Amino acid sequence: MQSIFGIGIDIVDINKFKKKPFHTNSSFYKKLFSANEIKYCLKFKNPYEHFAGKFSVKESVKKAISPKIKFLEIETSHNLSKPIVSLTGKYGKKFVLISSISHEKDLAVSFVIVQQIKS
Repeated sequence: MQSIFGIGIDIVDINKFKKKPFHTNSSFYKKLFSANEIKYCLKFKNPYEHFAGKFSVKESVKKAISPKIKFLEIETSHNLSKPIVSLTGKYGKKFVLISSISHEKDLAVSFVIVQQIKS
């Protein structure tokens, strides 16, 4: 089994999400995030830094893999406060992803390493 590696990095201004409150722009958020991702972000006092972090991860994944992929095909979650990224659809079993997310003041940043599994 041979694998190919890719990396992606992205930085997002959290204020871009703050300027689009969820309760008046839910259709915007539903185009980018799954129901589980939205539920996760909205449980925080400041959900916008979490939305920005998840968006940053999705952008990093798009930069790291060669096939075109939609935002909703990239699913983020957390286990013991560590980010987990997985793909749905036809790419779900073709890639292994490792990620890191951080946010500070007005910025969210992420880094993704992707391993494509070749059979």
